[in-house]
Amino acid sequence: MTDDGVDVVKGPGGRQFLTVAPEVITELTAEAMHDIAHFLRPSHLAQLRAIIDDPEASPNDRFVALDLLRNANIAAGGVLPMCQDTGTAIVMGKRGRHVLTDGTDEEAIARGVYEAYTKLNLRYSQLAPLTMWEERNTGTNLPAQIELYAEDPDGHPDVYKFLFMAKGGGSANKSFLYQETKALLNPTRMMQFLEEKLRSLGTAACPPYHLAVVVGGTSAEYALKVAKLASARYLDSLPTSGSMLGHGFRDLDLENEILQMTRQFGIGAQFGGKYFCHDVRVIRLPRHGASCPVAIAVSCSADRQALAKITPSGVFLEKLETDPARFLPDTTPAELSDDVVRIDLNRPMDEIRAELSKYPVKTRLSLTGPLVVARDIAHAKIAERLDAGEPMPQYLRDHPVYYAGPAKTPEGYASGSFGPTTAGRMDSYVERFQAAGGSLVMLAKGNRSAAVTRACQKYGGFYLGSVGGPAARLAQECIRRVEVLEYPELGMEAVWKIEVEDFPAFIVIDDKGNDFFAEVTKPVLTIGRR
Repeated sequence: MTDDGVDVVKGPGGRQFLTVAPEVITELTAEAMHDIAHFLRPSHLAQLRAIIDDPEASPNDRFVALDLLRNANIAAGGVLPMCQDTGTAIVMGKRGRHVLTDGTDEEAIARGVYEAYTKLNLRYSQLAPLTMWEERNTGTNLPAQIELYAEDPDGHPDVYKFLFMAKGGGSANKSFLYQETKALLNPTRMMQFLEEKLRSLGTAACPPYHLAVVVGGTSAEYALKVAKLASARYLDSLPTSGSMLGHGFRDLDLENEILQMTRQFGIGAQFGGKYFCHDVRVIRLPRHGASCPVAIAVSCSADRQALAKITPSGVFLEKLETDPARFLPDTTPAELSDDVVRIDLNRPMDEIRAELSKYPVKTRLSLTGPLVVARDIAHAKIAERLDAGEPMPQYLRDHPVYYAGPAKTPEGYASGSFGPTTAGRMDSYVERFQAAGGSLVMLAKGNRSAAVTRACQKYGGFYLGSVGGPAARLAQECIRRVEVLEYPELGMEAVWKIEVEDFPAFIVIDDKGNDFFAEVTKPVLTIGRR
């Protein structure tokens, strides 16, 4: 990036010290947060292209992979971020003992996060607790998660290394800790355990995933941290065997076994197929004899991280792919998928539901017409109105509801990045809302609870799954108009009305009690390690 603000000075005993000005750290942070919002690693894009080229991939696998590649191409324009949930900013720094700063490193990093999120078309997602029950958006996406260590990176005392990440709520919520025992440490039981837990991940975090499994750890929190770093491929250089020194290592054989197991689930890249995961990292850590933590984490389709370093030669940021179009195939979406059913949302709700009732789960749809957008806080406020004896708002009776929250709208655009949020967070409202005549057609990402399936069967409702991940493409190509209907003070959590054209979706739960995910997430528990 630059060598301004970086200097080398001589210290006692002729030792060489690297001096770094705080504005250098701020500029590096701001640039990194910009890049990871718009660009992906070439290796990740190559994995998406491999799905399209794989003759064993399902049509839905290939459709999702193509949609994500098209989304990456739009995001690389630098205007619309790849995902509407532009995430919590996470920065880890390792400062060599011969690197000198003014001691305000954490503040300098936070300032860089602030500059990126306030100047770019990113979303503010951080809520400040005012009381135990009341929260308010900070309006800056601060605070960031910042961790700084006094450690010579790779043995170099005059180097400052960083890992920049943006972690959205969907993938962060799929980090899990299980407190197990020695009984888990045999091949058959381990694979049975992992099959059950990995199936339960579902699709709410936008697969295909980069999956990490960590077994062991000197504490529960350390196991979780290692899993997060492993999902970013930050620990790929670990040794591949253990020793009496008690260090962690990667188990490459188990990585491959788990990957092959996930390809038999049938979940696929969101709507059936084999590509539930791009790859798997398995790390075995030392443990206390009375504890055996197991941590699972994923990096989602918005695979946002970048490495950086400050050295005597200057400031360097990992070069991400700025031309993702080179990974796009020449084929068209029609050649990669089954027939598409077009649904006109301008019709009355009863006619929309009657049309949807003709088709089985997994049917791919193209939606055109009005949608109402509402998510967590809006649902809570509408529930309060029902509690007070008020009727269901007419807009939820007349239109399908899309669970989402947009990023900022760039000048000249109809919408900012506007992909779906996790449906499961609204599950507790569905039965009551449908009984009151609302939410009879829902659109979001991820699997739902059995209670939602029962409600849809009872009240004639549907849950449609949208592809999780391509928020920039949806904004540029599918969303034609956006207006606030209610609660403008909630910002991205307001109730919106949007007009969509050729908006992709799949039938996941129908009015007959069928749920696509109910079968593919059910453990088989017959897989053992050979």
